[in-house]
Amino acid sequence: MQRTQSGIAARLARANPTTVFLVTLALVLVAFFAPGPVGGLLMLLLAAGVAALLITTWRVQTPPTRAIRLLVLTMLVTVGLVKLL
Repeated sequence: MQRTQSGIAARLARANPTTVFLVTLALVLVAFFAPGPVGGLLMLLLAAGVAALLITTWRVQTPPTRAIRLLVLTMLVTVGLVKLL
């Protein structure tokens, strides 16, 4: 029996990958180049989104994918905290 996807997962599955990539890239660049606390908060907001995605998709990801996502999450949180402080 196949389980239905949650609302957020279903929306993500329908999203255009190129658009998602470009929007995420733009957010990272704005957060990286924004001054101090503003950039740090944007980076931590992006990290929260990555954490939510990681939690939602954890069961279906392979161990190497999990490791890469955890590494990206760690880097986002680290850069966000450094910019914030």
